[in-house]
Amino acid sequence: MNDRHAHIKIVAIVQARMSSSRLPGKVLAPVVGQPMLLRQLERLGRARTVDEIVVATSTEPDDDVIADVCDKSNIACFRGSLHDVLGRYVQAATASEADIVLRLTADCPLTDPVVVDGLIRHMRDGAYDYASNTLERTWPHGLDVEAMTFDALLTAGHEADDPHEREHVTPFLYGHPDRFKLGSYTGAVDQSALRLTVDYSEDLDVVTQIYDALYPINAAFTTEDVVIYLDANPGIRALNSAHVIP
Repeated sequence: MNDRHAHIKIVAIVQARMSSSRLPGKVLAPVVGQPMLLRQLERLGRARTVDEIVVATSTEPDDDVIADVCDKSNIACFRGSLHDVLGRYVQAATASEADIVLRLTADCPLTDPVVVDGLIRHMRDGAYDYASNTLERTWPHGLDVEAMTFDALLTAGHEADDPHEREHVTPFLYGHPDRFKLGSYTGAVDQSALRLTVDYSEDLDVVTQIYDALYPINAAFTTEDVVIYLDANPGIRALNSAHVIP
């Protein structure tokens, strides 16, 4: 018999869609010969604490191509509502029998497995219901990761009724510190001014330049490697500087 409590199962669920308003189709944009999504999953796969990775996309026809890429790459893919992303997460986590759920978005191809593992350790050490590295931001934008217990996610799925809460998955959790124990995972150095996410074409240019320079030498390049490279190439760092970090 499968006892889901015999081992704490940690499932990383990466939400992906083709219909991004600012840069449509960005999740499958080519980065050193592979779709950006696969580059992110490659990095996420190096996290030692993660038992399973699932791509959560929508049932819309536009997202058939994401499901096809996952199928051809032997990656688990769950399909649910386009707009009710919280419901999609609850269903995907239930299907995966997750005990702890990680939330990432597919526009972060420089996801850092060391940060992911650090967040999980922080969450478990503090017995938090929800923990993230975004409540008090010190990490670069694009290294974002959130963790929550399955029970907390399920509660949010049952009770959240605001469209913003349904679309963005976790606001119900961190918006109720009276009900959920919240943990903030911060780094020793404030790197919050660094933009490594992909929302605009200029962001994609920066990420592509980073991969072109670092990936052929070391596929497991680190965030420190990225920072060193950008410090040595301020012109590349400046490519997306016009986009204000929220």
